[in-house]
Amino acid sequence: MESAAVKNEVKVIVFELKDEEYGVPVEQVRSIERVQHITRVPKTPDFVKGVINLRGVVTPVIDLRSRFEIEEEEYSSHTRVIIVSVNDTEAGLIVDTANDVIDIPAGEIEPPPEVAGGVEAEYIYGVAKLDKRLLILLNLDKVLNTEEMKELKQIEAHQ
Repeated sequence: MESAAVKNEVKVIVFELKDEEYGVPVEQVRSIERVQHITRVPKTPDFVKGVINLRGVVTPVIDLRSRFEIEEEEYSSHTRVIIVSVNDTEAGLIVDTANDVIDIPAGEIEPPPEVAGGVEAEYIYGVAKLDKRLLILLNLDKVLNTEEMKELKQIEAHQ
């Protein structure tokens, strides 16, 4: 019985960007880190802030505010880097805060509207309404699209 219930729920890590709540599937999240020294890498897109050395692994870091064309802010003590893995490539996503882990009933996930919170619909796989919260669920395959991931793999290869 329990396994059937699990399949009907999506477990996500919830984070914030400019007062909007987003979720990414927990199975794609490796860790949540504090912001550390980021080494700039020349000739990368603006939203690629550089790389960090995370426990001996060089990991590219993307500022999601910049990626989604949301005005950037100074990093604070609440800023976090969510380390995600997509198609065997790891990347860090800089977010305002990482709040919690929640289970969303699959039936509560709706297709994305054309524009949700200013984030283009192509980056979103769904929207969940939970009580008074609206959670935008990101499609990390699109957020870290293949062309940019190829660039990031090249960055990793040169480190």
